[in-house]
Amino acid sequence: MRIRSAGLEAAPATVEITFDGAPLEARATDTVAAALVAAGELACRETADGGRRGLFCGMGVCQECLVAVDGLPGQRACMTPVRDGMVVERQPARPDLAALAAREAPAAAAAPRPARERVCDLLVVGGGPAGLAAAVAAAEAGLDVVLADERPKPGGQYYKQPPDALVSDAARLDAQYRSGRRLIARARAAGVELLAGVQVWGAPRVDELLATAPDGDWTLRPRALIAATGAYERGLPLPGWTLPGVMTTGAAQTLLRAYQVAPGTRVLVSGNGPLNMQVAAELVRGGAEVVALAELARLTDPRRAPALARMAAAAPDLIVQGARYGAALARARVPVLHGRALVRAEGDGRVQRATIAKIGADGRAVPGTERSFAVDAVCVGFGFLPSNELARSLGATHRWDPRESGFVVERSATGRTSVDGLWVVGDGGGIGGARVAQAAGTLAGLDAVRALGREPRPRQAAQQRAAERAHRRAARFQEALWSAYGAPAIVDQLAEPDTPICRCEQVPLAAVEQAFDAGLGHIGAVKRVTRAGMGGCQGRYCGGLLAELAARRAGRAPEEHDLFAPSAPFKPQRIDDLLAD
Repeated sequence: MRIRSAGLEAAPATVEITFDGAPLEARATDTVAAALVAAGELACRETADGGRRGLFCGMGVCQECLVAVDGLPGQRACMTPVRDGMVVERQPARPDLAALAAREAPAAAAAPRPARERVCDLLVVGGGPAGLAAAVAAAEAGLDVVLADERPKPGGQYYKQPPDALVSDAARLDAQYRSGRRLIARARAAGVELLAGVQVWGAPRVDELLATAPDGDWTLRPRALIAATGAYERGLPLPGWTLPGVMTTGAAQTLLRAYQVAPGTRVLVSGNGPLNMQVAAELVRGGAEVVALAELARLTDPRRAPALARMAAAAPDLIVQGARYGAALARARVPVLHGRALVRAEGDGRVQRATIAKIGADGRAVPGTERSFAVDAVCVGFGFLPSNELARSLGATHRWDPRESGFVVERSATGRTSVDGLWVVGDGGGIGGARVAQAAGTLAGLDAVRALGREPRPRQAAQQRAAERAHRRAARFQEALWSAYGAPAIVDQLAEPDTPICRCEQVPLAAVEQAFDAGLGHIGAVKRVTRAGMGGCQGRYCGGLLAELAARRAGRAPEEHDLFAPSAPFKPQRIDDLLAD
């Protein structure tokens, strides 16, 4: 479903691709995923049991939207731009590797991939608010700064920017778009070298990072490294969560804000946190019908009033913005149901029905409270997990944070870690929101300048003081937000024995429990026995969950060694690309 939004009303050129042999018109600004969803094609890859999977995370993490493009399998639909004449096919569960090798060998021999090296003062990995702010601060102080981001445009998941061809009136873009555009423009003006579409996949040392891009490979050699790798949405296993059409709220927002595509015409939004309300309001504004917003927290509980008051004191503009989202939902008569969550999704080949229920203090559905809706899309958002593979692989110390149900990096106020020369800023080290991230990025960038033997410009003293104030205010807001949105912790309570815990390898909860019952105490052993964690997402969705289950059985909090050990490549890479290095 195509939508229109203020400032994004241009009509970009169209191209024609084919999908499973049928012609499909797409916008030249689309990714493959955006084009498929707009056309109502939600299933991208096939599974070994004959099922299908579709777009889930929308940011290249989950590997669920893999398709074959021009005969080459393993392409992430959410990260692959369309082009005229492109041939797209659903990826089979077992691609014909022998045929692929025969096809690829002559091309590889005739055209080896170019390899480039870049030496710089500071490398920033990640182009969201934290990474951009860090790069700006350091570059304005005179450092040679390179920023690498795997997406085609900087901005990250918060400042996600639409293609230029979609922007008809920049002045009418909303504040979130405009803030991102200003920060990106400032980075360019400061001389930051922006390497878009470059994915860092290995880090032998702080001063040696390995990366790949569509047009070749990179070796990046910085004197200092700032990791601003962001976060991804936490997966919550429940019946039907792997059906095409069930996706994260972040994926839905990317479709909406970057490509003017709604995930469906009748959408249920469920989860825990303010992003869900924002996405629900944006769906309504775009013309979709939101059948309900099910928020796990009980925001209407009078006992939440003090937290809401603290939020208003720390960031009144965000409270006003939230009120506008609520008013938009009220005008559209969207039921906003507190203390409830999605407990089941059903459908034949794609989601067609969604069921919510009240959730008790134990994180389980309260019997007799179920309510079902006919839908063609479900958006779920139950919090975030830091993308910490880079920092963990370099040896930075992490600790379990029960509030976040994830591991956060131990770092100073300026982002310094236990590893010399490595800073971690933003949600990649612990979830704090965009404003905390951007302020922390500025502080880390200035700290890196001093660590490299330089002094910030005199005018940057005021910049640092402003960032410190902004960080304190944003941190106060975030603390109040955690209190207001406090909700029962859900790990596996909604899953049934046959619910996949590992999406990639389709390992059900029953198989994991049997492995633990057999005495396998570490998830590494469970992985070897069940294959949980061996899939394309490399354990990002099941690893933390398995660690929680193991720690719960041991009667203690999870520890860093409970996780799968990070190893290169951090995200799946083509074997011939790695061999070329």
